[in-house]
Amino acid sequence: MRGSARLLAVRSRPLRATVEVTLWCPDGVRDGVPLPLLAVHDGPEYERQTGLTARAAELIRTGRVPPHRIALLNPGFRDEWYSASALYARTLTGEVLPAVGRAVAVAGTPAGMGASLGGLAMLHAQRRSPGAFSGLFLQSASFFIPRFDHMEKAFPRYGRIVRFVRGVLRDAAFDAPVPVTLTCARGEDNVHNNRRVTAALRLQGYRAALVETPGGHDFGTWGAALHPHLEHLLTAAWGAG
Repeated sequence: MRGSARLLAVRSRPLRATVEVTLWCPDGVRDGVPLPLLAVHDGPEYERQTGLTARAAELIRTGRVPPHRIALLNPGFRDEWYSASALYARTLTGEVLPAVGRAVAVAGTPAGMGASLGGLAMLHAQRRSPGAFSGLFLQSASFFIPRFDHMEKAFPRYGRIVRFVRGVLRDAAFDAPVPVTLTCARGEDNVHNNRRVTAALRLQGYRAALVETPGGHDFGTWGAALHPHLEHLLTAAWGAG
């Protein structure tokens, strides 16, 4: 890992649990210097599997994105927190991100990133708290739709996810659309629901684009899809901010 990292522990009243955040910063930047922030669901695992912070350091070094910090969010009780949970969404936008902002100076509005359930949870948080995010990077997001995802019915929070996704598909407009890049392997079961959600977001004013890739539902595929799409999303999000 290039740069420096520290651990923040944010006690959540709604969740009655502690959300751990590994906060990464590029080399040589003091806490009081305002930088944009990227918040990443499943962050520690994403870092281990893809070398996300080393990629960020290289993008910063070459000037392709501005210097920024990354909040690597520990998933905690993942299946509960990341499954369109109102309590988790309130914790993320009302407690965790403000706690990061007290630890370091944050420039503008954070961007959000997540894969699978983590992608679903990031869109859910943005829909519940318009204005909380400047852009979203969502990979193989678990947008369960019964027509395509009946095989997921055994998942304990299947119904809650289906209700949220139906709401997204049904809404004619949204007051705070942001740039969104979605990636999904074209051979995944998830690709059908990602296509539907992308189309709905576009109709609601989001600058949404779906990138279909080779591969599967795994970190190797998600890591391969980062270049150049993540840098384009961050440029759009923070440039707009």
